[in-house]
Amino acid sequence: MIDYKSPSVTLDDIVFEGRNHSYGAYMIRKNYQRIVLRSLLIGGALFIVAFLFMQFVTTQEDTEEAVEVVADLANLPPPPPVDPNEPPPPPPPPAPPPPKVATIRFVEMEVVTAEEAVEPVTRVEETENKQIAMETQEGEETSVDLGLPESAPSVLSEGTGEEEQPFVAVEQMPEFPGGIAELGKYLQKNLRYPAQARNQNIQGKVFVSFVVGADGTIKDVTIAKGIGYGCDEEAKRVVSSMPKWKAGRQSGRSVPVRYSLPISFTLASQ
Repeated sequence: MIDYKSPSVTLDDIVFEGRNHSYGAYMIRKNYQRIVLRSLLIGGALFIVAFLFMQFVTTQEDTEEAVEVVADLANLPPPPPVDPNEPPPPPPPPAPPPPKVATIRFVEMEVVTAEEAVEPVTRVEETENKQIAMETQEGEETSVDLGLPESAPSVLSEGTGEEEQPFVAVEQMPEFPGGIAELGKYLQKNLRYPAQARNQNIQGKVFVSFVVGADGTIKDVTIAKGIGYGCDEEAKRVVSSMPKWKAGRQSGRSVPVRYSLPISFTLASQ
């Protein structure tokens, strides 16, 4: 018989009075706190082990070979001297004037008296192989054209002038927006070391040649000297995507200038 007034009597003793205490629900309820504490300790230990493992893996990745891409701007060769007495380049030749076409003056109809009608009327035979115009002039005969095109004209037409060749050195060389320092920051931010070159430990300089147009746009980007393994393509991609430069000037006008830029691909030592 249980002494209900004893302070050591628990609710489990009262509920399971007269029942088997060796197994089953009584043992589970009796050891509940111990089981929960053990589960918390095991779960916490597993969580800490997993966390430490992830930290270890992340640290290993961060300590891998550091990659550095440097634009060798400080060693740019100085531009050749510009002769101030050199005459400016001649302007492109003007387009030749179109040849004169034989025309017949179009006589405007006007009601006048017989005495005032002194101007002769052009006969139909005289208009053969001539165009109708406001006045009569001599010129090359052509087929009759009323100004109606046989087909829709093309929107784009080829120019008659030749494209101006780029200069190598001018009085005022082209400049990246913000100067050399900003150019270095732009290249450092946008260049990515190719994985193929990094895996093969490929390092070196890529010399990129390009033209800064008269409007500042970057065009005609070529690799003058490369190292392969994706470095040439990466350097060409970044240079081609550069914003407009401040165009070079010669004799007071903007001109295209060919520019050479060395870019160093370097793997930092551990």
